[in-house]
Amino acid sequence: MNLFDVYPLYNITPVKALGCKIIDNNGVEYLDLYSGHGVISIGHTQPDYVTKLKNQLDNIGFYSNAIQNPLQVELAEKLGKLSRYEDYTLFLCSSGAEANENALKLASFHNGKSRVISFENAFHGRTSAAVATTDNKKIVAPINAQQIVTFLPLNQIDLVEAELKKGDVCTVIIEGIQGVGGLDEGTTEFFQALEIVCKQYEVVLILDEVQSGYGRSGKFFAHQYHNIKADIICLAKGMGNGFPIGGIMISPKFKASYGLLGTTFGGSHLACAAGIAVLDVIEDQKLMDNVNDVYTYFLEAIKQVPEVIKVKGKGLMLGVEFDFDVSELRKKMIIDKHIFTGNANNKNLLRILPPLTIKKADIDTFIVALKETLTELKL
Repeated sequence: MNLFDVYPLYNITPVKALGCKIIDNNGVEYLDLYSGHGVISIGHTQPDYVTKLKNQLDNIGFYSNAIQNPLQVELAEKLGKLSRYEDYTLFLCSSGAEANENALKLASFHNGKSRVISFENAFHGRTSAAVATTDNKKIVAPINAQQIVTFLPLNQIDLVEAELKKGDVCTVIIEGIQGVGGLDEGTTEFFQALEIVCKQYEVVLILDEVQSGYGRSGKFFAHQYHNIKADIICLAKGMGNGFPIGGIMISPKFKASYGLLGTTFGGSHLACAAGIAVLDVIEDQKLMDNVNDVYTYFLEAIKQVPEVIKVKGKGLMLGVEFDFDVSELRKKMIIDKHIFTGNANNKNLLRILPPLTIKKADIDTFIVALKETLTELKL
């Protein structure tokens, strides 16, 4: 049997990783400024994380959600405290798409409606309702397109309110900072107005913090820059530092009932051990302070590269924009300079999503390599 060929692959085979470094089967070391789509939060093979997972596996790795699992309670308590959402409840699942899927489902259960407002260039996942709210027709199959979704531009609250007035909108779903779409984000004025109109028309406000959460923006959640609260917050990626885990944090306005939501693998003992380890390291090592410190340094350092026309995003969720397609630049950075970065729907944008443990010296390495590569491309 062969693999179903849906991924264009670089000829690189990682066999070892530590911190912000990846080593391939030829012994070549790479600087990881992408974290596998922003998944690695506390660094590759972080020692405390590895120890906690190994110890947990020696005891019990999995059982169904039909039994008591104190690790779920511990994870919920620590997450509530660190995120300052202690009065919310937590439902655990296994991925960001599953988190968004359950958030959309819960919102629809709550008010009995089904139409969704999403935004241009949004990405919310590849499962049924989540992909329907993703602004990319190429990955929306006909079976997904049955969901009624209205896509609007960011930062135009009058257009949002005009749709909410029609009375059939279930929920508004929005990323704290857009990821795949290209690091665009709502303004504080827009987010605050969005919270107000959603309350006014009894529409559920879902904040997709799958990529922008867990300290990546410099705050625990990117929407916390705008002093708002969401009804449901979706989590995944950095939540498990590479172990598959996701979840939704749910406002007290929602009432739980047996069977309302469910999952097979979500909230397993091993997944919770990973989630707890991540939160402990973020807090103990003050990683959000490091995110903000390195972000400030990055903004100053990137000024050495005149070809850069704009830096988008916050913290360590950044987009470096040029006035040309960066596909070849990105490829040369990986192959010749051994530095991983990411791409986006915006073809002129390099995405920078390093582990939250990244050091200023690593930024210096990136800047030197970027300048050299840009010069080489001009020759």
